[in-house]
Amino acid sequence: METQTTEIIHHILILLLFIITVGMLAGRLASWLRLPDVAVFIIAGMVLGRGLHLIHAESSSLINQFILTAGSALILFDGGRNLSFGGLRKVWITLSLLSVPGVIITTGIVGAAVHFLFGLDWIVSFLAAAVIASTDPASIIPVFKQVKIKERVRETVESESAFNDATGSILTFSLLAAVTGGKALQAGDMAWDFVKTAVGGIAVGAVVSIILTYLVAHFRLGVLKDYTTIAMIVVALSSYLIGDMLHVSGFMATFVAGLVWGNADTMGLSMDDKLEETGSFADNTSIMMRMLIFILLGSQVDFQALGDYFWPSFAAVLVLMFVARPLAVLLCALPDRKVKWTWRELLFMMWVRETGVIPAALSGMIAGMGVAHAGAISAMTFMAIMLTILLQASTTGLVARKLGLEITPDGQPASAGAKA
Repeated sequence: METQTTEIIHHILILLLFIITVGMLAGRLASWLRLPDVAVFIIAGMVLGRGLHLIHAESSSLINQFILTAGSALILFDGGRNLSFGGLRKVWITLSLLSVPGVIITTGIVGAAVHFLFGLDWIVSFLAAAVIASTDPASIIPVFKQVKIKERVRETVESESAFNDATGSILTFSLLAAVTGGKALQAGDMAWDFVKTAVGGIAVGAVVSIILTYLVAHFRLGVLKDYTTIAMIVVALSSYLIGDMLHVSGFMATFVAGLVWGNADTMGLSMDDKLEETGSFADNTSIMMRMLIFILLGSQVDFQALGDYFWPSFAAVLVLMFVARPLAVLLCALPDRKVKWTWRELLFMMWVRETGVIPAALSGMIAGMGVAHAGAISAMTFMAIMLTILLQASTTGLVARKLGLEITPDGQPASAGAKA
């Protein structure tokens, strides 16, 4: 028994060390090729997993499920941590509409396409669409560290990517409950579940983060100040855990916890002396989680299923990119008369909608549960990740320049003749 336990521990350690080492090399390669690192992580996983059989981690395994859950929580926390309340207040109407109705609109349009393209039941089709309906902060935020664009556009797109991950997760789990429970989907019940899980998640994340933030940053009560970085990880993971145990959205809880933590100054608290330490740790943790999630995802790609569903998946993702996203942006951003979005800004927001970490995690969880048609959902998710990241993320800078939205270091538009 002891020998078997030791072998399992060795296997897990070897797997983690191997993936992280490969991830570092893949990250360097992505930098040289000027590609988003998650795309190279997926390709590395495909080669080392299904290709060379050097990575063995089934989607239903405990280690895989743990990495997907903990990694997603930490990435969402980091997304919230990097946003400001001030920026959110400026664009809150557009942000609210994109983060909730926008995800529902996207799910509806893509779900209808999936139904006719794949021939699946309506509820399963909407489940597949919900998995890929949200945008990805883990891909978008690093892009905007390289490509400087107009502040209100950046704040809106980054904030949306963080908020709608939680919305997409809630919608996915609501539809998943209907699929696995065999019950007819009731719009009223689903709406109530959505409100309950979303508001509950917000409350859990806010309470947990406020308590720990005070214990870290208060000038008299800050008894945990020497453990700020450790406390940050505790806030992120405990918010998810408590939310999940209370049957509310753990993903929403951990995102809101990050938002509260990153805006401690609004409560009269200060972590200025710890910013460099926590920022560096959070950035490296987020990168490591991306490595683990995407390399594992790539290693688990079912090439047979991808081949079986290649053309329907390809067509569904084109609908997502060129029909659902533009309509969602038009319907959710145009009504915001306070901001007065220009057409250049709207076109940019239509283009920037990478699919990534949370859809990958959701797809992996569905596959691990053995849900019917999980192969089709996984194939479409993989197609969405690759197409949106390789095509959209890699051209963000070019599109920003063409639309006159890129900003130079002196704060001026990069293209002198382009007015946004």
